[in-house]
Amino acid sequence: MSGVVLNIENLTVELPSWSDRKHAVSGVSLEIRRNEILCIVGESGSGKSVMAKSVLRLLPEPHVRVTDGRILFEGKNLLALPDDEVRAIRGGRIAMVFQEPMVALNPVMKVGRQIDEVLEVHTKLKPSERRQRILELMRDVRLPDPERIIRSYPHELSGGQRQRVMIAMALAVEPALIIADEPTTALDVTTQAQILRLIKELQQAHGTAVMFITHDFGVVAEIADRVAVMRHGELVELGTAAEVLNRPRAQYTKDLIAAVPTLTPRVREPGPPPPPLLVVRDLVKTYGASSFLGFGSGPKVKAVQNVSLEIGRGRSLALVGESGSGKSTLARCIIGLETPDSGEILLDGERVSGLSRREMRPLRRHLQMVFQDPFASLNPRHRVGHIIALGPMIQGVPEEQAWEEARELLKLVGLKPEAADRYPHEFSGGQRQRIGIARALAVKPKLIIADEPVSALDVSVQKQVLELLDELRRTLNLSMLFITHDLRVAATVCEEIAVMQNGQIVERGATADIFARPQAAYTRALLDAVPGVAWQKAAE
Repeated sequence: MSGVVLNIENLTVELPSWSDRKHAVSGVSLEIRRNEILCIVGESGSGKSVMAKSVLRLLPEPHVRVTDGRILFEGKNLLALPDDEVRAIRGGRIAMVFQEPMVALNPVMKVGRQIDEVLEVHTKLKPSERRQRILELMRDVRLPDPERIIRSYPHELSGGQRQRVMIAMALAVEPALIIADEPTTALDVTTQAQILRLIKELQQAHGTAVMFITHDFGVVAEIADRVAVMRHGELVELGTAAEVLNRPRAQYTKDLIAAVPTLTPRVREPGPPPPPLLVVRDLVKTYGASSFLGFGSGPKVKAVQNVSLEIGRGRSLALVGESGSGKSTLARCIIGLETPDSGEILLDGERVSGLSRREMRPLRRHLQMVFQDPFASLNPRHRVGHIIALGPMIQGVPEEQAWEEARELLKLVGLKPEAADRYPHEFSGGQRQRIGIARALAVKPKLIIADEPVSALDVSVQKQVLELLDELRRTLNLSMLFITHDLRVAATVCEEIAVMQNGQIVERGATADIFARPQAAYTRALLDAVPGVAWQKAAE
């Protein structure tokens, strides 16, 4: 047990009787040593997060509860300790970094005060000493202008800055163990690379043990010392990072590795280019920031600056860039949800920019969108069949025919026709995304805009959805604008790429050409930031 910080022995966590399986975690045994990063890998539902919550005694008991096993932390069985002792350990000796910092941080409290609370509860430092420690933590996690950051509310920071605040909070009292639950899933690849590098550096500097939960083997290749692979609550493989990444034994591990998007670019189809379906010329969109209570105006933000691009019939273009680069604003202008300041947008030769809502209505059937979060974009009170059939019914299709077509579309996207009678919450994330695709196809569009449609999905589900989109595009001769921050994903489905930074297109060309010879420094930075790029290149 020398050097072992956490030892999980035969852990079994029981689920409610109405669940699809009896145990969330079944007989799992593993240990984490000091100065080690153990990556727990698996898809949604594999039991990763339930195991982490068991360590922190945060299970929603009595419905989900530990029925067997021990969790030994520094020699003490956490499952047998009284609540007050567990509270002293939680946030002190064991800290957690959550996937979504905007949810984990208090939105009405300045971030400096939130870190101060941790120090106030777990240390005997004076207020002036606590403030000094907070500033020191801000510098440790590479946050610019610490004085400004500690006076800011969470919504005033970027996603990467909020995640750094969460890491600073976790490090506040130098815990023996940090549990990081998918802390980089929702971040841009460049921000993700910075956060992964930061966690590795801080872990080595402090000698902390880290349990890092992820579904992406690219992330594993960047930071893991050892890897545990879970499926359906069971541990299917455990070994060093080199062993699991390069010589996996379990078929499930091999499947997860195979699902990681490759760095092999899509090759442009031979023959003359097809005529353009979408043409964007010199598009400009500027936002004016309002001052307090909307009176007066603040500095203007040039979200889209003189952008021009074309998408041919039946072709796909990936629009790649970080958050704030203007990708989604450009998409909203194309689909008619935003009005550009100047420039023009043509769809099949017909102008769609600058039209009134009434003038735009008959054209909306030609332009459809697949959103990043299908659960937020699907009405939870309506059955799936109604959600898909609503668009055609608005266009004049009889209800009975629209429902029949909805069932056919569900079959087309790989779901059973009976799914039409169920509600969105009854489906997994990948299934909901398929429903979102079916809804977009229901009005038989000419162009689909897919805005980060797979960024929140497991890699295996991500692969299925990407393959489905590509197959439907080819089968139905659709054009697609695919918005993403990950060049690996772009290479999977698109023959051409446009790289966007600060509202401008900085590079445009065939996917194969950009991967082989990127011209812009920003494009090279995006390629270098892909998690596991060195491992993938070595494996090719």
